[in-house]
Amino acid sequence: MKQKRIIVLGAGESGTGAALLAKAKGYDVFVSDFGAIKNNYTEQLLTAEIPFEEKQHTESKILNADLVIKSPGIPYTAPIIVKLQEKGIKVIDELEFAYRFTEGKIIAITGTNGKTTTTLLTYHLLKEAGLNVGLGGNVGKSMAAQLIDKDYEWWVLEVSSFQIDGFKDFKPDVAVLLNITPDHLDRYDKNLANYAHAKFRLFMNMDKSDHIIINGQDSIIEEFKKEEVLNAPEIRVATEQLARADSYVTDEEIVLKYLGKELKFELSLLSIKGKHNQINAMASIFAATLAGLKASTIKDSLPKFKNAQHRMELIASIHGVDFINDSKATNVDAVYYALESFSRPVIWIVGGVDKGNDYSKLNAVSSSVKGVICLGKDNQKIKDFYKDQFAIIEETQSMDEAVRMGYKLAKDREVVLLSPACASFDLFKNYEDRGNQFRMAVQLLEREVALKSMHQA
Repeated sequence: MKQKRIIVLGAGESGTGAALLAKAKGYDVFVSDFGAIKNNYTEQLLTAEIPFEEKQHTESKILNADLVIKSPGIPYTAPIIVKLQEKGIKVIDELEFAYRFTEGKIIAITGTNGKTTTTLLTYHLLKEAGLNVGLGGNVGKSMAAQLIDKDYEWWVLEVSSFQIDGFKDFKPDVAVLLNITPDHLDRYDKNLANYAHAKFRLFMNMDKSDHIIINGQDSIIEEFKKEEVLNAPEIRVATEQLARADSYVTDEEIVLKYLGKELKFELSLLSIKGKHNQINAMASIFAATLAGLKASTIKDSLPKFKNAQHRMELIASIHGVDFINDSKATNVDAVYYALESFSRPVIWIVGGVDKGNDYSKLNAVSSSVKGVICLGKDNQKIKDFYKDQFAIIEETQSMDEAVRMGYKLAKDREVVLLSPACASFDLFKNYEDRGNQFRMAVQLLEREVALKSMHQA
């Protein structure tokens, strides 16, 4: 038989992982990236003797594919993808390809916001309980690359709408939809319905043996769910005692209804704060329970969880002022969740590349904001919106200066919060770079304050 030819478009983490797995399974593999390939990935491809090209797509080497695995970042409107589809060549995602080679059960987690936290917490709970569990998708290492050497009994995967777009047969045993808010609409013809339906495609192959966990108080989910057919049993999480909800929150505990029982978890067990993280925790606890974990085991593990960097991450407390890194908050809805978490006064560092933000959505939680520091090349929209709301509005294009401004403006037991609501590309490489520069600026300030205190003593 002719060796099946697989073309991989995009040589990032997922693309390189898919190429390595395809080569290990005996396929004829070629990798093409329209941009430059990072050195660590070129080294992996060279070691595996996989031919590749960068900074171009050579059609004669691509359009003869039997199957194409594309990077989630490549839209289906890209010229090379359009030509592939015109020729009837199937185009899938790395997770779709990896799914063919696992015998493990899958917990797949999506949502506009909170999916990384929920994925990491779910993985943490299963791993702490001693389950044979792997982590992948949009976080950590490529699932495909991991499958070359080892399969797991359980996989916990963070999946974006871009990845779901490439699913054909992918079928989770447990799927979680945390929320839907307007984001990435440039990939969906500026149409929220298209984006919402892309999220719901995660459920398309699920059946009565599976379980779907949905945020029961998300209005956009509720609106578009009416147009969907869900074949798997549905679990609805909510912080309020809503009709048909399978959970709620009191002042002291989370209550989950499962198999006719009420499982109770003290809020004090959660290392992640805010109502949005209560929803995330509910989804994780339900997923862990469906994986067979006992409530007592979950309770032992919850306080040990440490969230990923750049997500409501406490960097330091300097003379009673808490510095919180929430650089991952690149849209208004994520900032809403952050501000909602504080009853203390907040000095809010905001700004960057605006994505059409509607800051009026934050009015309900802006009472905690004491002052605003605009960090970006063009801050006019933010300044114009808040000029009549806040007496303190500062502006800078330096992270170090923003941190020092925040420290001067804040008092004991107050918060300096980096939660930008915007993309980072005007001043930084990405949101990680922005968050790392915030951390370094805070740590430098912390050392200077400590030295000054020593000299004064």
